[in-house]
Amino acid sequence: MTTMTHRLAPARMRASDVLMVGAAGLRTRPMRAFLSALGIAIGIAAMVAVVGVSTSSRADLQETLDRLGTNLLTAGPGNDIFGDAATLPDESVEMIRRIGPVTAVSAVGKVPDAKVYRSDRIPEVETNGLLCLAARVDLLSTVSATVASGTWLNEATAKYPAVVLGSAAADRLGIGAAGQDVQVYIGGEWFTVIGVLDPTPLAPELDSAALIGWGAAESYLDFDSHPTTVYTRAEEEHVTAVRDVLAATANPEAPSEVDVSRPSDALEAKQAADRAFTGLLLGLGAVALLVGGVGVANTMVISVLERRAEIGLRRSLGATRGQVRVQFLSESLLLSALGGAGGVVLGTAVTAIYAATQDWPAVVPPWAAAGGIGATLVIGAAAGLYPAIRAARLPPTEALATP
Repeated sequence: MTTMTHRLAPARMRASDVLMVGAAGLRTRPMRAFLSALGIAIGIAAMVAVVGVSTSSRADLQETLDRLGTNLLTAGPGNDIFGDAATLPDESVEMIRRIGPVTAVSAVGKVPDAKVYRSDRIPEVETNGLLCLAARVDLLSTVSATVASGTWLNEATAKYPAVVLGSAAADRLGIGAAGQDVQVYIGGEWFTVIGVLDPTPLAPELDSAALIGWGAAESYLDFDSHPTTVYTRAEEEHVTAVRDVLAATANPEAPSEVDVSRPSDALEAKQAADRAFTGLLLGLGAVALLVGGVGVANTMVISVLERRAEIGLRRSLGATRGQVRVQFLSESLLLSALGGAGGVVLGTAVTAIYAATQDWPAVVPPWAAAGGIGATLVIGAAAGLYPAIRAARLPPTEALATP
């Protein structure tokens, strides 16, 4: 008689079975699982929030530039060959206006000895850092500024003691709105506040200025009529060409004494600095994510030690080493995925709240959310690999003998 021995092949575990077994391991110790997932969630939330806030800031800048335009150029006096302050010719505005692609030109001129006060009783040294600028009536449209209260200067009011305050100037003077009975003391003369401007991103120097008419500055404050900043709008496709000839046109006799700039470049440079800071914050988020991964690994190692009897029982009932590995690896992945999903939700919420406080559009790139989940799965796999291998190597007899 021939005896034939048949070995039964171990049952295959379906994906749903793997998930159920993995989830069961987490449900037995919910607080430990929660704290471990929280470490992952904090790291992912930090990374998603940093990317979201940075992207929202860039979206706001892009909206601002789209609204205000990137075709604004400024020209102002620099220094002469002796290092002294130069001046622009009185006719520089009209000469710039003759450049073909130029669509609009305006200017302001600093009135150096005219200090701005809320009252004539305030000591002269307390200037609050405010400037008095003579402004042309077409300045508002050229720099795309808007009036928050009152009205802008016109051909009539520009000849009389009327003033429009920049947003920061109005705040420092304690003036909330324009009015016929609201006055400020400028250079020994009382001026009626007829308007208050909104913040002007492309011309921030106007925010802390008191703007009076060109004619009024000459009549009441002995203004010398020299422009200190000329604002120029050019056709988009010719901005670079206009920039190249702007200095020579503003002051043909001494073009080297003219400083030319493009305000939108300053905004974009600020954004570049913000991106560098964002990189630093992303590094900190990555460290937090790594710490979360160590927490998951620690949880899984302890879980293996505490569940030796369970591992031995499963092995004695026919579970293979591979199935035990898959069980513990799936627990680690589920733990990390829960933390990652929670982190993405939390990071998105932080982005939305912060963007709302800054009046920005809330933008979280899809790649940030997907990358966050992907990072957690990688961390989970790395954190659970060693505990899973260790669990699979436990001999059934030794595991069952563990109290």
